[in-house]
Amino acid sequence: MNLFSEIYGTYFRVAAKLLENEVTDEKTVRETVLRDGFRDSVLFLPQKLIPSGEDWGLFRRTADGNLRRITKKAPVKVLTRLQKMWLKAKLSDPRIRLFMDSETLASLEQRLADVPPLYGREQFCFIDRFLDSDDYSDEKYIQNFRTALDAVKRRRIVFIEFVSGHGKRMSGRFVLLKMEYSPKNDKFRAYCYQLQNEKVRSSGIINIGRITKIEDTGRAYRAPVSMDEYFSSRKCSTPAMIRVSTERNGVERFMLEFASYEKHTVRNLETGQYNVELWYDQQDETELLIRLLSFGPVIEIFGPEHLREQAKQRIKRQAELLEKYK
Repeated sequence: MNLFSEIYGTYFRVAAKLLENEVTDEKTVRETVLRDGFRDSVLFLPQKLIPSGEDWGLFRRTADGNLRRITKKAPVKVLTRLQKMWLKAKLSDPRIRLFMDSETLASLEQRLADVPPLYGREQFCFIDRFLDSDDYSDEKYIQNFRTALDAVKRRRIVFIEFVSGHGKRMSGRFVLLKMEYSPKNDKFRAYCYQLQNEKVRSSGIINIGRITKIEDTGRAYRAPVSMDEYFSSRKCSTPAMIRVSTERNGVERFMLEFASYEKHTVRNLETGQYNVELWYDQQDETELLIRLLSFGPVIEIFGPEHLREQAKQRIKRQAELLEKYK
């Protein structure tokens, strides 16, 4: 069962946006499709919207060559009760306050007052997660998060003061490239370049919860940014080498868990096991190790040596703790 109907997908949103105006033109149609559609949508979607022999009939050509919508009013998006229940459940997630102001949330709560949530947060049990999550209800955190998010969207240069993972106070001018949520840490972090004299000095990751001050400098970063180049500059020189067995759906679970990682996979036809070379951000090595160990005996880490040794030490400590509290 699909929670949201496909008619409210990308093509619906593009068409609905164009139908908001009573009159539009071909240039606006193509620009909207290019901006809001998929990469290849511009190859065929404009032909469906601009009046021709095989169009969708949403617009009629006017005498001056513009396009007039056939409807009297703009499309109205109607939500089913199931969708409203899902939205009500999402309102209970404290992270939603990062993206919506109090007035918007209060308005949604009022509109959905008679709708039961689709699920409750108490129904979820998280494992292998750190306990020092970000405080999403803290007003200072919310303010810092929104400033950082705006800096990412508009590629603004910001001045940031923060505390490093080693407790050292640091500051500087940064351009924030991308924000990411870590389920293992239950934290938000920002990928960034540190600047010196408007030039890139170094790359890094800043946890939003460690920021004590963030201010817009009033300047935008004009140089082109490639996330591929950013991640390549931080990629480990030697990949983690993992052997994955097929028991307990190990291969499927492993590939799903590390779907976003660059990897090279070879299957051993005799044993059915898979040998995987996994490239990762060096700064995320500890998190990678925790995720790998969560697979237990389904996997074996056989390189590089320092990663294998760290895994052995962690397993040894776990065994000692189990023996201590047995």
